[in-house]
Amino acid sequence: MMDLPCVRWHEHVAQKWAGLDPELQEQFTYLREIDDVFKYALGLTTQDDVDFVQSISAEHSVQKDSDEAAKCRERGNSSFKTRNYTEAALHYSQGICFAPQSSEQLSLCYANRSAALCHLQDYQECLDDIDRALRNGYPSHLLHKLQDRRTLCLERLFVKAKEDDHSPASKNHEGPGRVKAPSVGPLTFGICPQAVVGSSVEKGRHLVAVERIVAGQEILADRPYSCVLIPGMEEVKGKGGRQGTGREVFGTECRRCHRCLAETLNPVPCEGCSYSRYCSTGCQQEAWEEHHRWECPLGADLMVMGVMSQLALRVTLKAGLKDIQMAREPIRGEQKKSVLSLVHHDSSDSKQSHQPDSSVLYYGDSYMSVFHLLHHMNQHSPRLCFLYAVTAATLYLKLSGTGPPPASWSRSKPSAAGIQSEHEPDEEGGDADWSSEQLGSAVLRHILQLRCNAQAIVTLQDTGAANSPVQSSREIRIATAIFPTLSLLNHSCCPNTSLMFSTGTSADPCGSDVSADAGENVAEHKHEARGVTVTVRAAKVITPGQEILHCYGPHSSRMVTQERQRLLHDQYYFLCRCEACSVQQEDEEEGVEDGGQQWPGAGGGPQESGLLCCKCKGLLKRSGDKREIMFLCSRSSCGHGMSSSEVSRRLQEIRVDLEKAVELMERERPGEALKLLKRTQCQSEGILAEKHPLQGELADATARAYATTGDWKNAASHLECSAVAIGSQYGEDSIELGRQLFKLAQLHFNGGARASALSVIPKARRLLCLHCGPHCHELQELKAMEDCLRG
Repeated sequence: MMDLPCVRWHEHVAQKWAGLDPELQEQFTYLREIDDVFKYALGLTTQDDVDFVQSISAEHSVQKDSDEAAKCRERGNSSFKTRNYTEAALHYSQGICFAPQSSEQLSLCYANRSAALCHLQDYQECLDDIDRALRNGYPSHLLHKLQDRRTLCLERLFVKAKEDDHSPASKNHEGPGRVKAPSVGPLTFGICPQAVVGSSVEKGRHLVAVERIVAGQEILADRPYSCVLIPGMEEVKGKGGRQGTGREVFGTECRRCHRCLAETLNPVPCEGCSYSRYCSTGCQQEAWEEHHRWECPLGADLMVMGVMSQLALRVTLKAGLKDIQMAREPIRGEQKKSVLSLVHHDSSDSKQSHQPDSSVLYYGDSYMSVFHLLHHMNQHSPRLCFLYAVTAATLYLKLSGTGPPPASWSRSKPSAAGIQSEHEPDEEGGDADWSSEQLGSAVLRHILQLRCNAQAIVTLQDTGAANSPVQSSREIRIATAIFPTLSLLNHSCCPNTSLMFSTGTSADPCGSDVSADAGENVAEHKHEARGVTVTVRAAKVITPGQEILHCYGPHSSRMVTQERQRLLHDQYYFLCRCEACSVQQEDEEEGVEDGGQQWPGAGGGPQESGLLCCKCKGLLKRSGDKREIMFLCSRSSCGHGMSSSEVSRRLQEIRVDLEKAVELMERERPGEALKLLKRTQCQSEGILAEKHPLQGELADATARAYATTGDWKNAASHLECSAVAIGSQYGEDSIELGRQLFKLAQLHFNGGARASALSVIPKARRLLCLHCGPHCHELQELKAMEDCLRG
């Protein structure tokens, strides 16, 4: 897991802890202040620890390398020859990141990428890469290729501009198929007037409705104070790629801007390392000024230390010495004791901030609100606390070895007007000095906070076949962030809000678009449109006095009560007593049918009333204790039973067959997938009820297989069955059902089933608008379909 330090560093620090004298371990365990913990760990951290990190990070070099750039270019050429231009562009981008500045390899990679972008009809991006190739010394004997390509792009852009000028859709933004251009003006951030920040010993800081909030209304919008991209594998399906050419996988770090997280095929590389890349020179310069000028020399060390450590360091670097010192002031003396007393008594939640200074504002640029989030140091195990402390101390020593900080670090906020080139020498910081242990202490504080306050940024990833006429997607986690305002919300396993993220500009949504009018009535802080945004909307009506809640991860529709409560307690140190936990716990204690028991291979969610007796098709109900669970038929006339191991085995067999069928579809063998799915469907009918989640997954996969072959009628029929299971598991007002109905509308539309499509579209529209807001691209597509069907 990339969030925490790598396994080898874990083991190294664990050995270090085990080797301490018991007396030193005891002394460390009794420390109660973060400053004291950091100083203690710093005294125990040696050059051997720094060297060990260096030895691990050597395996993940981020140095510029002409040979590696050449290899990436060759891989790009191979993809280009098979007409997989998306894949080729990504390979060339890798080469650009590895190539040293002003090298021939850099110019060649830019030129080759321009060719791939031209084939993808990204003409302006192609022109930009042609200019970069020329600036970096592209060979003179090949210049005619770039000149011809430039002429072609200019011609295509001219023709496109004329077509847009004469297109009726350009004059009528509500025309069929036309996506309304989102606002690129200032976005408004903060909390809506219908909600206020409350505070109590039991709940800490939290958000409460003071007026009625209608379903779908935007409650708050926030930017992260900082975020870090999570390296991970994503499958890339190229536009225009030939079938059967195989697939390449590229991590999120290859496909997204490392500052605003926007997807890009033509990133601008960091000039100092081969890892960081950005969607524009603007993001590159802003990241350099804010944090990357210090991160760049550390290279792969930060990968070894994990995403949480990197984010903690990034928060500290962005704040600067003056903001850290200002934030430390209010919690000295008696005020510090007051805050700590609140920490000890807060048993309801762990993400709230307790500021003695009531003037603290909650929005993305507020370091004060980040600094005062609860850190729960005294609830972390001594071993875990020691790991975090030694990690912070090692990072501090590594940073100290990079030389004196620039003067800008001692300023409260970096000056945008004074962005410095990577080639200019840093001005020495004078009294700003890495020797101040406040830096290391702040990093440790943020590592501890992030365990309870970090927010995963998720987006939808397309999982369908290339050029598929029906959308198929899954949620993936692309970054970890710290949102000051969002951290105010307490947890519920069945929340009354929905979260959506957008990245890059407001035109590049992860889940929904957040435009100026979408943020109406949200108070008061305005920022530029570029960046990451989270928007919280009411998923149901919230009445005055009700607390506004969101889910930290474990959701009642996906996980049983005991498992949710265990995970929440392990990470956030509170026992969840939300409404969903209370109701489900009572049901389980009373032996409700199937008890919501989660079984291996069952799809990871509660299986309430979802198992059938294989003898009479009656519902099975759970019987017995944890040591020996049986499932007995609910019909007294039958009395047939199955052991829990037999249930698990049969569900696992269905799961394995389902995964094989999905793999066959990914290998573009839908006929074989259908054959396997039909056989599995027959087997499942002997044990799974219609609303069982696994039955829904089978029906969804079968629908995808039929859609791949163009059999829209059968595809829609199976997707309707899947929607029934989805609605039963997640709720009739859930975003999951909304997305399933959106796919169903696509199937009916493609199959020419006019009446069926017009019947489904309003239901899908209502749910998507409720959770994603009025500007998400799915709504625009639904409108285009509806306009077309109504003629």
